[in-house]
Amino acid sequence: MQIVETTNEGLKRAYTVTIPATTITERVEGEIKKIAPQVRMPGFRPGKVPANLVRKMHGDAIHQDMLNNVIREAMDKLVADKALRPAMNPDVSLGEGYEQGKDAELTVALEILPEIAAPSIEGLKLEKLTVPVAEDAVTEQVERIASQQKRYEAKDGAAEDGDQVICDFTGKLDGEPFEGGAAEKQPIVIGSGQLIPGFEEQLVGIKAGEERVITVTFPEDYQAAHLAGKETTFDIVAHEIKAPADTAIDDEFAKQLGLESLEQLQGLIKGQLEQETAGLTRTAMKRQLLDQLAAGHDFDVPPSMVEAEFNQIWQQLVQEASHEEDAEAAMAEIEAEKDDYRKIAERRVRLGLLLSEIGQANGVEVTQQEMSMLVSQAAQQYRPEDRQRFFEYVQQDPMMAAQLRAPLYEDKVVDFLIEKSDVTEREVTREELQAAIEADEDGASEEAKPAKKPAAKKAAAKKADEAEGADEGEAKEAKKPAAKKPAAKKAAAKKDEDGEEAAAKKPAKKAPAKKAAEAKED
Repeated sequence: MQIVETTNEGLKRAYTVTIPATTITERVEGEIKKIAPQVRMPGFRPGKVPANLVRKMHGDAIHQDMLNNVIREAMDKLVADKALRPAMNPDVSLGEGYEQGKDAELTVALEILPEIAAPSIEGLKLEKLTVPVAEDAVTEQVERIASQQKRYEAKDGAAEDGDQVICDFTGKLDGEPFEGGAAEKQPIVIGSGQLIPGFEEQLVGIKAGEERVITVTFPEDYQAAHLAGKETTFDIVAHEIKAPADTAIDDEFAKQLGLESLEQLQGLIKGQLEQETAGLTRTAMKRQLLDQLAAGHDFDVPPSMVEAEFNQIWQQLVQEASHEEDAEAAMAEIEAEKDDYRKIAERRVRLGLLLSEIGQANGVEVTQQEMSMLVSQAAQQYRPEDRQRFFEYVQQDPMMAAQLRAPLYEDKVVDFLIEKSDVTEREVTREELQAAIEADEDGASEEAKPAKKPAAKKAAAKKADEAEGADEGEAKEAKKPAAKKPAAKKAAAKKDEDGEEAAAKKPAKKAPAKKAAEAKED
Protein backbone atom coordinates (compact mmCIF):
# COMPACT_ATOMS: atom_id res chain seq x y z
CA MET A 1 0.00 0.00 0.00
CA GLN A 2 1.32 3.42 -0.95
CA ILE A 3 0.45 6.57 1.03
CA VAL A 4 1.14 10.06 -0.33
CA GLU A 5 0.34 13.16 1.73
CA THR A 6 -1.26 15.85 -0.44
CA THR A 7 -2.39 18.41 2.16
CA ASN A 8 -0.94 19.46 5.50
CA GLU A 9 -2.43 22.81 6.48
CA GLY A 10 -3.32 23.58 10.08
CA LEU A 11 -5.61 20.78 11.23
CA LYS A 12 -6.41 19.63 7.69
CA ARG A 13 -4.78 16.56 6.18
CA ALA A 14 -5.30 14.82 2.84
CA TYR A 15 -3.75 11.68 1.38
CA THR A 16 -3.78 9.53 -1.70
CA VAL A 17 -3.77 5.86 -0.74
CA THR A 18 -3.14 3.22 -3.40
CA ILE A 19 -4.13 -0.38 -2.67
CA PRO A 20 -2.54 -2.85 -5.14
CA ALA A 21 -4.90 -4.92 -7.26
CA THR A 22 -3.06 -8.05 -6.14
CA THR A 23 -4.03 -7.39 -2.51
CA ILE A 24 -7.71 -7.17 -3.41
CA THR A 25 -7.56 -10.20 -5.70
CA GLU A 26 -5.88 -12.33 -3.04
CA ARG A 27 -8.63 -11.42 -0.60
CA VAL A 28 -11.34 -12.28 -3.11
CA GLU A 29 -9.80 -15.62 -4.02
CA GLY A 30 -9.29 -16.49 -0.38
CA GLU A 31 -12.92 -15.72 0.41
CA ILE A 32 -14.14 -17.83 -2.54
CA LYS A 33 -12.12 -20.80 -1.32
CA LYS A 34 -13.49 -20.26 2.16
CA ILE A 35 -17.16 -20.23 1.20
CA ALA A 36 -17.08 -22.71 -1.71
CA PRO A 37 -17.57 -25.78 0.56
CA GLN A 38 -20.71 -24.14 1.95
CA VAL A 39 -22.34 -23.33 -1.40
CA ARG A 40 -25.22 -25.52 -2.52
CA MET A 41 -25.96 -25.88 -6.25
CA PRO A 42 -28.20 -28.32 -8.16
CA GLY A 43 -26.15 -31.10 -9.81
CA PHE A 44 -23.25 -30.90 -7.36
CA ARG A 45 -22.67 -32.68 -4.11
CA PRO A 46 -22.36 -30.50 -1.01
CA GLY A 47 -18.90 -28.94 -0.88
CA LYS A 48 -18.05 -29.91 -4.47
CA VAL A 49 -19.17 -26.77 -6.32
CA PRO A 50 -16.23 -25.59 -8.47
CA ALA A 51 -14.63 -22.31 -7.44
CA ASN A 52 -15.14 -20.83 -10.92
CA LEU A 53 -18.92 -21.30 -10.60
CA VAL A 54 -18.90 -19.72 -7.14
CA ARG A 55 -16.95 -16.82 -8.63
CA LYS A 56 -19.47 -16.51 -11.47
CA MET A 57 -22.49 -16.53 -9.15
CA HIS A 58 -21.19 -14.49 -6.20
CA GLY A 59 -18.01 -12.84 -7.44
CA ASP A 60 -19.31 -9.26 -7.58
CA ALA A 61 -20.74 -9.35 -4.07
CA ILE A 62 -17.61 -11.00 -2.67
CA HIS A 63 -15.41 -8.45 -4.41
CA GLN A 64 -17.41 -5.55 -2.93
CA ASP A 65 -17.17 -6.99 0.58
CA MET A 66 -13.44 -7.60 0.31
CA LEU A 67 -12.88 -4.13 -1.18
CA ASN A 68 -14.70 -2.58 1.79
CA ASN A 69 -12.57 -4.64 4.17
CA VAL A 70 -9.23 -3.65 2.63
CA ILE A 71 -10.30 0.02 2.53
CA ARG A 72 -11.17 -0.12 6.24
CA GLU A 73 -7.84 -1.75 7.01
CA ALA A 74 -6.05 0.83 4.87
CA MET A 75 -7.65 3.63 6.92
CA ASP A 76 -6.56 1.96 10.15
CA LYS A 77 -3.02 1.67 8.84
CA LEU A 78 -3.00 5.29 7.63
CA VAL A 79 -4.08 6.53 11.05
CA ALA A 80 -1.54 4.34 12.81
CA ASP A 81 1.40 5.03 10.49
CA LYS A 82 0.87 8.80 10.50
CA ALA A 83 -0.04 8.91 14.21
CA LEU A 84 -3.23 10.78 13.39
CA ARG A 85 -6.00 11.73 15.80
CA PRO A 86 -9.02 12.28 13.51
CA ALA A 87 -11.58 14.80 14.72
CA MET A 88 -14.36 13.15 12.72
CA ASN A 89 -14.67 10.15 10.43
CA PRO A 90 -12.34 10.66 7.45
CA ASP A 91 -13.92 11.45 4.08
CA VAL A 92 -12.88 8.51 1.90
CA SER A 93 -13.65 8.30 -1.82
CA LEU A 94 -12.68 5.67 -4.38
CA GLY A 95 -11.27 7.02 -7.62
CA GLU A 96 -13.63 7.20 -10.59
CA GLY A 97 -13.23 4.47 -13.16
CA TYR A 98 -12.16 1.83 -10.70
CA GLU A 99 -12.63 -1.68 -12.06
CA GLN A 100 -11.95 -5.15 -10.76
CA GLY A 101 -8.37 -6.15 -11.42
CA LYS A 102 -7.05 -2.58 -11.08
CA ASP A 103 -5.34 -0.80 -8.20
CA ALA A 104 -7.77 1.00 -5.89
CA GLU A 105 -6.79 4.65 -5.51
CA LEU A 106 -8.38 6.36 -2.53
CA THR A 107 -8.63 10.05 -1.76
CA VAL A 108 -8.73 10.64 1.99
CA ALA A 109 -9.49 13.99 3.61
CA LEU A 110 -9.78 14.58 7.35
CA GLU A 111 -9.22 17.01 10.16
CA ILE A 112 -7.12 16.11 13.16
CA LEU A 113 -7.48 17.11 16.77
CA PRO A 114 -5.21 19.94 17.90
CA GLU A 115 -2.26 19.36 20.15
CA ILE A 116 -3.29 20.80 23.49
CA ALA A 117 -0.67 21.71 26.03
CA ALA A 118 -1.21 19.87 29.30
CA PRO A 119 -3.97 21.94 30.89
CA SER A 120 -3.15 23.25 34.32
CA ILE A 121 -5.77 22.43 36.92
CA GLU A 122 -4.05 24.36 39.66
CA GLY A 123 -5.46 27.60 40.99
CA LEU A 124 -9.11 26.97 40.14
CA LYS A 125 -11.33 28.89 42.56
CA LEU A 126 -15.05 28.23 42.83
CA GLU A 127 -17.83 29.59 45.00
CA LYS A 128 -20.40 27.06 46.16
CA LEU A 129 -23.74 28.74 46.71
CA THR A 130 -25.76 26.68 49.17
CA VAL A 131 -29.44 26.98 49.99
CA PRO A 132 -30.71 25.64 53.32
CA VAL A 133 -34.21 24.21 53.06
CA ALA A 134 -36.53 26.31 55.23
CA GLU A 135 -39.36 24.72 57.16
CA ASP A 136 -41.90 27.04 55.55
CA ALA A 137 -40.83 25.75 52.11
CA VAL A 138 -41.56 22.19 53.24
CA THR A 139 -44.90 23.31 54.68
CA GLU A 140 -45.78 25.06 51.43
CA GLN A 141 -45.09 21.89 49.45
CA VAL A 142 -47.18 19.78 51.84
CA GLU A 143 -50.06 22.25 51.52
CA ARG A 144 -49.75 22.16 47.74
CA ILE A 145 -50.02 18.38 47.77
CA ALA A 146 -53.03 18.62 50.07
CA SER A 147 -54.72 21.06 47.70
CA GLN A 148 -54.22 18.60 44.86
CA GLN A 149 -55.79 15.86 46.96
CA LYS A 150 -59.00 17.83 47.26
CA ARG A 151 -61.93 15.96 48.74
CA TYR A 152 -65.64 16.68 48.55
CA GLU A 153 -68.48 16.17 51.02
CA ALA A 154 -72.16 15.76 50.22
CA LYS A 155 -74.23 18.93 50.58
CA ASP A 156 -77.86 19.91 50.40
CA GLY A 157 -79.13 22.50 48.00
CA ALA A 158 -78.08 23.66 44.54
CA ALA A 159 -74.65 23.23 42.97
CA GLU A 160 -72.39 26.26 42.96
CA ASP A 161 -69.13 27.12 41.23
CA GLY A 162 -66.44 24.82 42.63
CA ASP A 163 -68.88 22.11 43.67
CA GLN A 164 -68.72 18.57 42.37
CA VAL A 165 -71.76 17.16 40.58
CA ILE A 166 -72.15 13.37 40.33
CA CYS A 167 -74.32 12.84 37.28
CA ASP A 168 -75.25 10.79 34.23
CA PHE A 169 -75.22 12.48 30.85
CA THR A 170 -76.11 11.51 27.29
CA GLY A 171 -75.01 13.64 24.36
CA LYS A 172 -77.19 13.95 21.26
CA LEU A 173 -76.50 15.32 17.80
CA ASP A 174 -79.61 16.16 15.79
CA GLY A 175 -81.61 14.29 18.42
CA GLU A 176 -79.60 11.08 18.17
CA PRO A 177 -77.06 9.86 20.76
CA PHE A 178 -73.49 9.94 19.47
CA GLU A 179 -70.62 7.61 20.30
CA GLY A 180 -68.51 8.61 23.30
CA GLY A 181 -71.05 11.17 24.48
CA ALA A 182 -72.43 9.29 27.48
CA ALA A 183 -71.27 8.57 31.03
CA GLU A 184 -72.76 7.32 34.27
CA LYS A 185 -72.17 8.77 37.73
CA GLN A 186 -69.47 11.01 36.29
CA PRO A 187 -67.91 13.45 38.82
CA ILE A 188 -67.76 16.94 37.30
CA VAL A 189 -66.25 19.90 39.15
CA ILE A 190 -67.94 23.12 38.07
CA GLY A 191 -65.33 25.62 36.92
CA SER A 192 -62.53 23.06 36.46
CA GLY A 193 -62.47 23.58 32.69
CA GLN A 194 -62.19 19.85 32.07
CA LEU A 195 -65.17 19.74 29.74
CA ILE A 196 -65.95 21.73 26.61
CA PRO A 197 -66.88 25.40 27.07
CA GLY A 198 -70.43 25.94 28.29
CA PHE A 199 -70.95 22.46 29.76
CA GLU A 200 -69.93 22.99 33.37
CA GLU A 201 -71.44 26.45 33.62
CA GLN A 202 -74.91 25.10 32.85
CA LEU A 203 -74.73 22.77 35.87
CA VAL A 204 -74.82 25.72 38.29
CA GLY A 205 -78.02 25.54 40.29
CA ILE A 206 -78.76 21.88 39.65
CA LYS A 207 -79.91 19.79 42.64
CA ALA A 208 -79.62 16.11 43.50
CA GLY A 209 -82.33 14.17 41.66
CA GLU A 210 -82.91 16.94 39.13
CA GLU A 211 -82.93 16.35 35.38
CA ARG A 212 -82.16 19.01 32.81
CA VAL A 213 -81.12 19.38 29.18
CA ILE A 214 -78.23 21.64 28.25
CA THR A 215 -77.07 22.85 24.85
CA VAL A 216 -73.40 23.20 23.98
CA THR A 217 -71.39 23.80 20.81
CA PHE A 218 -68.20 21.82 20.27
CA PRO A 219 -65.03 23.82 19.44
CA GLU A 220 -64.14 24.21 15.76
CA ASP A 221 -60.82 22.44 16.37
CA TYR A 222 -62.32 19.50 18.28
CA GLN A 223 -60.50 16.23 17.56
CA ALA A 224 -63.66 14.36 16.51
CA ALA A 225 -64.39 15.84 13.09
CA HIS A 226 -68.09 14.88 13.10
CA LEU A 227 -68.60 16.97 16.26
CA ALA A 228 -66.31 19.92 15.54
CA GLY A 229 -68.30 23.14 15.48
CA LYS A 230 -71.63 21.29 15.95
CA GLU A 231 -74.39 22.27 18.36
CA THR A 232 -75.41 19.35 20.57
CA THR A 233 -77.62 18.67 23.60
CA PHE A 234 -76.87 16.70 26.75
CA ASP A 235 -79.49 15.06 28.93
CA ILE A 236 -78.33 15.44 32.53
CA VAL A 237 -79.43 13.45 35.59
CA ALA A 238 -77.86 14.71 38.83
CA HIS A 239 -77.36 12.10 41.55
CA GLU A 240 -75.41 13.99 44.20
CA ILE A 241 -74.00 17.43 44.90
CA LYS A 242 -70.74 17.72 46.84
CA ALA A 243 -68.90 20.74 48.18
CA PRO A 244 -65.09 21.00 48.52
CA ALA A 245 -63.82 20.25 52.03
CA ASP A 246 -60.57 21.15 53.69
CA THR A 247 -57.98 18.39 53.82
CA ALA A 248 -56.55 17.89 57.28
CA ILE A 249 -52.77 17.73 57.11
CA ASP A 250 -52.02 14.97 59.58
CA ASP A 251 -50.79 11.39 59.81
CA GLU A 252 -54.02 10.13 58.26
CA PHE A 253 -53.43 12.36 55.23
CA ALA A 254 -49.89 10.96 54.85
CA LYS A 255 -51.25 7.40 55.09
CA GLN A 256 -53.63 8.14 52.21
CA LEU A 257 -50.49 8.85 50.18
CA GLY A 258 -49.02 5.48 51.10
CA LEU A 259 -46.70 6.75 53.84
CA GLU A 260 -46.51 6.00 57.53
CA SER A 261 -46.73 9.48 59.00
CA LEU A 262 -46.77 13.20 58.32
CA GLU A 263 -43.18 13.34 59.57
CA GLN A 264 -42.13 10.88 56.87
CA LEU A 265 -43.90 12.96 54.21
CA GLN A 266 -42.15 16.11 55.41
CA GLY A 267 -38.80 14.32 55.38
CA LEU A 268 -39.30 13.13 51.80
CA ILE A 269 -40.23 16.61 50.62
CA LYS A 270 -37.26 18.15 52.40
CA GLY A 271 -34.98 15.62 50.69
CA GLN A 272 -36.45 16.45 47.30
CA LEU A 273 -35.97 20.19 47.86
CA GLU A 274 -32.38 19.61 48.98
CA GLN A 275 -31.75 17.53 45.85
CA GLU A 276 -33.20 20.26 43.64
CA THR A 277 -31.08 23.01 45.17
CA ALA A 278 -28.02 20.76 45.07
CA GLY A 279 -28.54 20.45 41.33
CA LEU A 280 -28.75 24.23 40.96
CA THR A 281 -25.63 24.62 43.12
CA ARG A 282 -23.71 22.22 40.89
CA THR A 283 -24.93 24.03 37.78
CA ALA A 284 -23.61 27.34 39.10
CA MET A 285 -20.25 25.77 40.02
CA LYS A 286 -19.95 24.03 36.66
CA ARG A 287 -20.49 27.27 34.79
CA GLN A 288 -17.90 29.05 36.90
CA LEU A 289 -15.48 26.21 36.21
CA LEU A 290 -16.04 26.15 32.45
CA ASP A 291 -15.74 29.92 32.20
CA GLN A 292 -12.37 29.76 33.94
CA LEU A 293 -11.18 26.99 31.61
CA ALA A 294 -12.41 28.85 28.54
CA ALA A 295 -10.69 32.05 29.63
CA GLY A 296 -7.38 30.28 30.17
CA HIS A 297 -7.18 28.25 26.95
CA ASP A 298 -7.38 29.28 23.33
CA PHE A 299 -6.49 26.95 20.47
CA ASP A 300 -7.71 26.13 16.99
CA VAL A 301 -10.52 23.60 16.81
CA PRO A 302 -11.49 21.37 13.85
CA PRO A 303 -14.01 23.22 11.64
CA SER A 304 -15.86 19.98 10.94
CA MET A 305 -16.54 19.48 14.66
CA VAL A 306 -17.71 23.07 15.00
CA GLU A 307 -19.99 22.67 12.00
CA ALA A 308 -21.48 19.46 13.38
CA GLU A 309 -22.09 21.11 16.76
CA PHE A 310 -23.57 24.19 15.12
CA ASN A 311 -25.89 22.09 12.97
CA GLN A 312 -27.20 20.37 16.08
CA ILE A 313 -27.86 23.72 17.75
CA TRP A 314 -29.42 25.14 14.61
CA GLN A 315 -31.80 22.24 14.11
CA GLN A 316 -33.08 22.70 17.64
CA LEU A 317 -33.40 26.46 17.12
CA VAL A 318 -35.42 25.98 13.95
CA GLN A 319 -37.66 23.41 15.61
CA GLU A 320 -38.37 25.72 18.54
CA ALA A 321 -38.99 28.68 16.24
CA SER A 322 -41.54 26.66 14.27
CA HIS A 323 -43.60 26.25 17.45
CA GLU A 324 -43.79 29.97 18.14
CA GLU A 325 -46.98 31.92 17.41
CA ASP A 326 -45.15 33.99 14.80
CA ALA A 327 -42.78 31.38 13.40
CA GLU A 328 -41.53 33.69 10.66
CA ALA A 329 -40.53 36.42 13.12
CA ALA A 330 -38.90 33.90 15.44
CA MET A 331 -36.89 32.50 12.55
CA ALA A 332 -35.80 35.97 11.47
CA GLU A 333 -34.64 36.67 15.01
CA ILE A 334 -32.40 33.61 15.23
CA GLU A 335 -31.09 34.22 11.70
CA ALA A 336 -29.93 37.67 12.83
CA GLU A 337 -27.74 36.09 15.52
CA LYS A 338 -26.52 33.09 13.56
CA ASP A 339 -22.87 34.07 14.04
CA ASP A 340 -23.37 34.19 17.80
CA TYR A 341 -24.56 30.61 17.81
CA ARG A 342 -21.62 29.56 15.70
CA LYS A 343 -19.40 31.03 18.42
CA ILE A 344 -21.34 28.99 20.95
CA ALA A 345 -20.62 25.86 18.93
CA GLU A 346 -16.92 26.70 18.74
CA ARG A 347 -16.70 27.28 22.47
CA ARG A 348 -18.49 24.03 23.22
CA VAL A 349 -16.12 22.06 20.98
CA ARG A 350 -13.07 23.72 22.53
CA LEU A 351 -14.29 22.99 26.05
CA GLY A 352 -15.12 19.44 25.05
CA LEU A 353 -11.61 18.82 23.77
CA LEU A 354 -10.13 20.50 26.83
CA LEU A 355 -12.16 18.39 29.24
CA SER A 356 -11.23 15.28 27.27
CA GLU A 357 -7.55 16.15 27.54
CA ILE A 358 -7.85 16.78 31.29
CA GLY A 359 -9.73 13.53 31.78
CA GLN A 360 -7.18 11.44 29.89
CA ALA A 361 -4.27 13.09 31.67
CA ASN A 362 -5.80 12.32 35.06
CA GLY A 363 -7.15 8.84 34.47
CA VAL A 364 -10.85 9.69 34.38
CA GLU A 365 -12.75 6.82 32.77
CA VAL A 366 -16.24 5.58 32.00
CA THR A 367 -16.35 1.95 33.11
CA GLN A 368 -17.68 -0.84 30.92
CA GLN A 369 -20.56 -1.30 33.34
CA GLU A 370 -21.46 2.38 33.10
CA MET A 371 -21.24 2.20 29.30
CA SER A 372 -23.54 -0.82 29.21
CA MET A 373 -26.08 1.10 31.26
CA LEU A 374 -25.87 4.06 28.88
CA VAL A 375 -26.46 1.85 25.84
CA SER A 376 -29.37 0.07 27.55
CA GLN A 377 -30.99 3.40 28.42
CA ALA A 378 -30.57 4.70 24.87
CA ALA A 379 -32.01 1.47 23.45
CA GLN A 380 -35.30 2.09 25.26
CA GLN A 381 -36.30 4.63 22.60
CA TYR A 382 -36.49 1.80 20.06
CA ARG A 383 -39.07 -0.91 19.65
CA PRO A 384 -38.17 -4.15 21.50
CA GLU A 385 -37.52 -6.00 18.24
CA ASP A 386 -35.04 -3.31 17.12
CA ARG A 387 -33.00 -3.00 20.31
CA GLN A 388 -30.55 -5.79 19.49
CA ARG A 389 -29.68 -4.10 16.21
CA PHE A 390 -29.09 -0.88 18.12
CA PHE A 391 -26.67 -2.68 20.47
CA GLU A 392 -24.80 -4.08 17.45
CA TYR A 393 -24.70 -0.68 15.80
CA VAL A 394 -23.12 0.94 18.87
CA GLN A 395 -20.51 -1.84 18.97
CA GLN A 396 -19.65 -1.27 15.30
CA ASP A 397 -19.63 2.53 15.25
CA PRO A 398 -17.06 4.17 17.54
CA MET A 399 -18.55 7.62 16.94
CA MET A 400 -21.95 6.51 18.18
CA ALA A 401 -20.40 4.95 21.26
CA ALA A 402 -18.45 8.17 21.87
CA GLN A 403 -21.63 10.21 21.55
CA LEU A 404 -23.38 8.12 24.19
CA ARG A 405 -20.37 8.19 26.49
CA ALA A 406 -19.73 11.92 26.20
CA PRO A 407 -22.19 13.46 28.72
CA LEU A 408 -21.27 11.03 31.51
CA TYR A 409 -17.55 11.41 30.81
CA GLU A 410 -17.91 15.20 30.92
CA ASP A 411 -19.71 15.03 34.27
CA LYS A 412 -16.96 12.83 35.69
CA VAL A 413 -14.26 15.25 34.56
CA VAL A 414 -16.21 18.21 35.95
CA ASP A 415 -16.63 16.45 39.29
CA PHE A 416 -12.89 15.66 39.31
CA LEU A 417 -12.05 19.35 38.69
CA ILE A 418 -14.48 20.55 41.35
CA GLU A 419 -12.75 18.26 43.86
CA LYS A 420 -9.37 19.75 42.87
CA SER A 421 -10.60 23.36 43.09
CA ASP A 422 -10.36 25.78 45.98
CA VAL A 423 -14.04 25.93 46.95
CA THR A 424 -15.55 28.49 49.28
CA GLU A 425 -19.16 28.21 50.44
CA ARG A 426 -21.72 30.97 50.79
CA GLU A 427 -25.26 30.54 52.01
CA VAL A 428 -27.88 32.20 49.82
CA THR A 429 -31.60 32.03 49.17
CA ARG A 430 -33.00 29.95 46.33
CA GLU A 431 -33.92 33.17 44.53
CA GLU A 432 -30.35 34.44 44.82
CA LEU A 433 -28.98 31.13 43.52
CA GLN A 434 -31.34 31.20 40.56
CA ALA A 435 -30.44 34.83 39.88
CA ALA A 436 -26.73 33.92 39.92
CA ILE A 437 -27.32 31.21 37.32
CA GLU A 438 -29.35 33.54 35.11
CA ALA A 439 -26.72 36.27 35.44
CA ASP A 440 -24.10 33.77 34.30
CA GLU A 441 -26.25 32.84 31.33
CA ASP A 442 -26.35 36.42 30.18
CA GLY A 443 -22.95 37.74 31.17
CA ALA A 444 -20.34 35.12 31.92
CA SER A 445 -19.32 34.47 28.36
CA GLU A 446 -20.17 37.50 26.27
CA GLU A 447 -17.76 36.48 23.54
CA ALA A 448 -19.53 33.18 23.11
CA LYS A 449 -23.22 33.94 23.37
CA PRO A 450 -25.74 36.76 22.98
CA ALA A 451 -26.56 38.78 26.05
CA LYS A 452 -30.18 37.74 25.77
CA LYS A 453 -31.93 34.93 24.00
CA PRO A 454 -35.66 34.95 23.27
CA ALA A 455 -37.58 31.94 24.51
CA ALA A 456 -37.75 30.39 21.06
CA LYS A 457 -33.99 30.40 20.73
CA LYS A 458 -32.94 29.59 24.24
CA ALA A 459 -34.51 26.19 24.44
CA ALA A 460 -32.70 24.94 21.40
CA ALA A 461 -29.20 26.08 22.20
CA LYS A 462 -27.96 24.12 25.17
CA LYS A 463 -25.70 26.40 27.07
CA ALA A 464 -22.39 27.31 25.50
CA ASP A 465 -20.74 26.18 28.66
CA GLU A 466 -22.40 22.74 28.51
CA ALA A 467 -19.51 21.25 26.61
CA GLU A 468 -21.05 18.17 25.05
CA GLY A 469 -18.84 15.81 23.14
CA ALA A 470 -16.07 15.82 25.72
CA ASP A 471 -15.16 12.19 25.35
CA GLU A 472 -11.78 10.54 25.11
CA GLY A 473 -13.33 8.25 22.53
CA GLU A 474 -13.75 11.07 20.07
CA ALA A 475 -10.04 11.68 20.18
CA LYS A 476 -9.03 8.10 19.53
CA GLU A 477 -11.91 6.10 18.12
CA ALA A 478 -13.15 8.32 15.30
CA LYS A 479 -10.78 6.85 12.81
CA LYS A 480 -12.90 4.29 11.01
CA PRO A 481 -15.09 5.06 8.02
CA ALA A 482 -18.66 5.49 9.16
CA ALA A 483 -20.64 2.27 9.25
CA LYS A 484 -24.17 2.26 7.91
CA LYS A 485 -26.78 2.73 10.58
CA PRO A 486 -29.16 -0.14 11.24
CA ALA A 487 -32.75 0.13 10.22
CA ALA A 488 -33.86 0.22 13.82
CA LYS A 489 -36.86 2.50 13.93
CA LYS A 490 -37.74 4.68 16.85
CA ALA A 491 -40.75 3.63 18.83
CA ALA A 492 -43.95 4.88 17.27
CA ALA A 493 -45.42 7.91 18.94
CA LYS A 494 -47.85 6.95 21.62
CA LYS A 495 -51.44 7.13 20.44
CA ASP A 496 -53.72 9.69 21.96
CA GLU A 497 -55.69 7.75 24.53
CA ASP A 498 -58.10 10.59 25.06
CA GLY A 499 -59.95 9.60 21.91
CA GLU A 500 -61.65 6.81 23.84
CA GLU A 501 -62.95 9.10 26.58
CA ALA A 502 -66.21 10.98 26.72
CA ALA A 503 -66.58 13.28 23.73
CA ALA A 504 -67.41 16.18 25.99
CA LYS A 505 -63.81 16.31 27.23
CA LYS A 506 -61.98 19.51 26.44
CA PRO A 507 -59.19 19.15 23.85
CA ALA A 508 -55.72 19.22 25.38
CA LYS A 509 -53.72 22.37 24.80
CA LYS A 510 -50.34 22.18 23.11
CA ALA A 511 -47.38 22.46 25.42
CA PRO A 512 -45.51 25.77 25.05
CA ALA A 513 -42.00 25.84 23.69
CA LYS A 514 -39.37 25.13 26.31
CA LYS A 515 -37.31 28.01 27.59
CA ALA A 516 -33.57 28.29 27.56
CA ALA A 517 -33.30 28.08 31.30
CA GLU A 518 -34.71 24.56 31.06
CA ALA A 519 -31.87 23.34 28.85
CA LYS A 520 -29.98 20.43 30.40
CA GLU A 521 -27.09 21.63 32.56
CA ASP A 522 -26.53 18.71 34.94
